[in-house]
Amino acid sequence: MPRNRASRYGRYAGGPDPLAPPVDLSEALAAIGDDVMAGYSPERALREYLRRGSAGREGLDDLARRVHARRRDLLSRYRMDGTLQQVTELLDHAVDAERKQLLRDAMMDDDDRAFRELRLDNLSPSTAAAVTELADYDWASTEARQDYEKIKDLLGRELLDQRFAGMKQALENATDEDRAAINAMLDDLNELLGKHRRGDDTPEDFDDFMAKHGQFFPENPRDVDELIDALAQRAAAAQRLLRSMSAEQREELMRLSAQAFGSPELMAQLGRLDGNLQALRPGEDWSGGEQFTGEEGMGLGEGTGVLQDLAELDQLADQLGQNYGGARLDDLDLDALSRQLGSEAAVNARTLAELEKALREGGFLRRDASGDLRLSPQAMRRLGKALLADAAKQLSGRQGNRDTRLAGAAGEPTGASRQWEFGDSEPWDVTRSLTNAITRTAGEGRDPDGKLRLQIADVEVVETEARTSSAVALLVDTSFSMAAEGRWVPMKRTALALHHLVSSRFRGDRLELISFGRWAQSREIADLTALPPVRQQGTNLHHGLLLANRFFRQHPSMQPVLLVVTDGEPTAHLTGGGDAWFDWPPAPETIALTVAELDKTTRLGAAPIFFRLGDDPGLERFLGQLARRSGGRVVSPDLADLGSAVVGEYLTARFRRGWDPGDWLE
Repeated sequence: MPRNRASRYGRYAGGPDPLAPPVDLSEALAAIGDDVMAGYSPERALREYLRRGSAGREGLDDLARRVHARRRDLLSRYRMDGTLQQVTELLDHAVDAERKQLLRDAMMDDDDRAFRELRLDNLSPSTAAAVTELADYDWASTEARQDYEKIKDLLGRELLDQRFAGMKQALENATDEDRAAINAMLDDLNELLGKHRRGDDTPEDFDDFMAKHGQFFPENPRDVDELIDALAQRAAAAQRLLRSMSAEQREELMRLSAQAFGSPELMAQLGRLDGNLQALRPGEDWSGGEQFTGEEGMGLGEGTGVLQDLAELDQLADQLGQNYGGARLDDLDLDALSRQLGSEAAVNARTLAELEKALREGGFLRRDASGDLRLSPQAMRRLGKALLADAAKQLSGRQGNRDTRLAGAAGEPTGASRQWEFGDSEPWDVTRSLTNAITRTAGEGRDPDGKLRLQIADVEVVETEARTSSAVALLVDTSFSMAAEGRWVPMKRTALALHHLVSSRFRGDRLELISFGRWAQSREIADLTALPPVRQQGTNLHHGLLLANRFFRQHPSMQPVLLVVTDGEPTAHLTGGGDAWFDWPPAPETIALTVAELDKTTRLGAAPIFFRLGDDPGLERFLGQLARRSGGRVVSPDLADLGSAVVGEYLTARFRRGWDPGDWLE
């Protein structure tokens, strides 16, 4: 017989949620990629993303603002004289009750009554001094005596609550035996700390102490160092509380402390404890103070807790600021964040930490030979895939797209098939696709003889050998006007989308990325993506065409495709000595050399496609003339549509026989 197993269920106690989905890096990579393309370093882009957060998730700056707001709220809500106010109220009540008793007691000797009234009339205006003066007074009123005893009891409980959280409530209505147990605990604690200072203690000493006095330490420290840490943090907060009071309040409190529990012994024990803790943890803030401006009075224990909260908030502000060397989100104290701002804030911070860890350790960021942090090829592929999908979505929204893909247009079948992927132009393998649908339907427990539905995952395409390949030159304008007019990032996003399309779907094609500003330069996609804007005049299309033509000549068997993205007329050209010559308005020599180089491009078989950004009428006229001369054309996309326009024109140029770029988006 199988044995029954008992299961226990309870509330989730925090920590990483085992049922939570893995963090989604797509949004983070897209945001970081945009910042990198805008000129940020990857390290700074990562920092900025973590600071901003994302839709529906707080970032570090949001959490830091909440931390500072809570700190301001604590300082503006409370004041530090709560204990003094309670003592004053108890003293006034005791004196009033005593006066009433003196008036009611007809049996009292007149001289005795007069002497007692004289003592009460001549009490010091200082609460602390008055309490001391009444230490040996023989109270006639039982009610007055009880109130006076409450003062001594309150002071003892408040002083202990400063060092041991919760003591004020735990010792309410305490007996002499309870007070004796407290004194014994303090004696043993000071002895343990003294031995630890000298290096004479052993783990057994700590175990014996906790076995005897563990009820006073609900946080259940695991060793003497954890015990010292907890005690020192609260004792340091108690010292800061004293320094947050006015000099008069501080003096009153110190004089009253001698009356705690009716004996100076408690203050002596606590003074010894503070000395041990300061020696063992000198790094705590023992000398700071705060400026409280509120109206709600606090006792010593409550005030010490608030000072601990303020110290914890300061630590959280430093951790959230990440402004120190080697800062990582793993440094965040999530328990402290949950205590101060709530569990949702801790969940947001944990998610940010997991994102940072995944980006750093998942291969998306790497250091180059110079030690600089760069986006890795893996990250570039992820970004390119997302950008290509965006371009695809935009293209799919255009009107009039029909499926005009020609079977076999990509080349001769190889006999193999594979699962369909976005962008595949190969014909379907109908037999394999239907077999997949039948197998899936039967596996789902349904009858494949009935109505059969074909899903995308069922589709396989015939592997083909490419008949032709293209040599694609993408020339992108990197003059400063591109950055100044907000075209810098869309230009880079376009290049990245096209790069991903060519490298993942048309591996037989060759893509050359050429930037042209004052000079032109062939670039790797990572270099172009990280290229910062430079405040330098010049649009050297002439040099860019020189590099494009050299690239086309290196691949004579491929179909040349020239794509040019620009927002200005050519204002620079390359001289015979290799220097860039700039002039505005465009010099005739610059125009002539640019047109001559474009003629060479045309003779190599390319029909250039120009993507005009902006509304410059001079650029519109110039590019129109170039397009008519070279048999090319001009496209004027919106910035948001630039990526889809370039991708669509590349596909149209590559597949000229009945190809509709919208076919790629199904």
